[in-house]
Amino acid sequence: MRFGTAKGNWIIGAAVLGSGIAFLDSSVVNVALPALRSGLHMDTAALQWTLDGYLVTLTALLLLGGSLGDIIGRRRTFIGGLIGFGVASSVCGFAPNAATLIAARAIQGAAGAFLVPGSLAIISATFDESERSRAIGAWSGLAGAASAIGPFVGGFLIDAVSWRLIFFINVPLVAVAVAITQRHVPETKDDDATRPDWTGAAFITLSLGAAAFALIERGRVGLPAGGVAVGALVLFIMVEHSSREPMLPLTLFASGQFTGANLTTFAVYAGLGGVFFLLVIEVQLRLGYSALAAGLVLLPVTILMMLLSARAGAVAQRIGPRVPMTLGPLVAAAGLVYFGRIRPGATYVGTLLPAVLVFGLGLVITVAPLTAAVLAAADERHVGAASGVNNAVARLGGLIAVAALPAFAGIDTSHPATLADGFPRAMYVCAACCAAGGLIAAATVRNTVKVRETVQASVMHPCHDPCLRAEVSSA
Repeated sequence: MRFGTAKGNWIIGAAVLGSGIAFLDSSVVNVALPALRSGLHMDTAALQWTLDGYLVTLTALLLLGGSLGDIIGRRRTFIGGLIGFGVASSVCGFAPNAATLIAARAIQGAAGAFLVPGSLAIISATFDESERSRAIGAWSGLAGAASAIGPFVGGFLIDAVSWRLIFFINVPLVAVAVAITQRHVPETKDDDATRPDWTGAAFITLSLGAAAFALIERGRVGLPAGGVAVGALVLFIMVEHSSREPMLPLTLFASGQFTGANLTTFAVYAGLGGVFFLLVIEVQLRLGYSALAAGLVLLPVTILMMLLSARAGAVAQRIGPRVPMTLGPLVAAAGLVYFGRIRPGATYVGTLLPAVLVFGLGLVITVAPLTAAVLAAADERHVGAASGVNNAVARLGGLIAVAALPAFAGIDTSHPATLADGFPRAMYVCAACCAAGGLIAAATVRNTVKVRETVQASVMHPCHDPCLRAEVSSA
């Protein structure tokens, strides 16, 4: 296919609509947390599971979703993900209690693991190599726009009607995406691909689920669940080590650059996951913001990333990734410390906006060189796997933060008064995570690996990480 042709535009449209549904849903659920708390009488643990139920399956199955598309057909896998997401969204919308909502969210995460890598795989497989960068850039920008409007649409629906509509709105979008994909997207697959790594996927899903259970539920079940998480992780590593076609090629971690960049990713995204989870609760429960107003809080971050990330990536291309990957997380950490000053009666312009701007500047400096450094550290044969690993590591950081931070900071959303001391404490922990990411980058990342211009142009650079933009928009 050629970029700009009618056939090419239909393919991009299907990919954007499919992945955009996942990004849109991710960006509106955080805004709905206070409404879910009152509507379904959910305590802090239930709210954590509403986010982590989605993140566990999404994180664990991202690599499997990509490989399954290569084997049985990318269009078929993509449509399956769409249908699964639509059905799960309907169950979320009708959920009579927290348990049903959490189970449906886990199914949404599993379906999302087939949508995002599937949309990119369809574009990569169908567009001419010379046109691929432009096609992926269009996908990234349009999908990012979907995540950016999510909080506004979601906040309006929550305030005007009900939180249930943020899930029901997915159903007609899924129907349109399935129709376009069936009619306009050709089937492609990798004839050399072998069977999916079902065993590895099962073990990593069990490990992540048990880890989340241990951190959220704690008490008497925490230690046994933690043991299950460790045991399943060991078995996962053993399976991947012995497999001819592993879901996670362990040889990637032989590169110190790759390992260091992923450790930085984990630390930074843990900090981001914590603030995106708790900020929306703080501004609604303690500052009295509506759902729509809460959705607008971090709008300047989205604007900064859209305007400045390309320039930040260009600078990183000239000077190497080490300095921006060190400086960016430290700047973001300073913004998170400033978030700790939020108190009832604080104005947006006087308190929140300065914190948001500093925080956003830190993300601008960090994101493009971080992703590019990860991909540049892998050989050409493993670039796709490296991208999937880095995406999964980012989701894992957020998962752990959502699971562990409320208890560590002493926050119980059933008693909003606990936010008075707990929220500043949580922001300082998030700041420490981001700062740790910067220090890890300083110690492990070198400028000896040349960033591939093609990788920058076609994957995440110059300015688009839609998954991050979905998270930014979600608060």
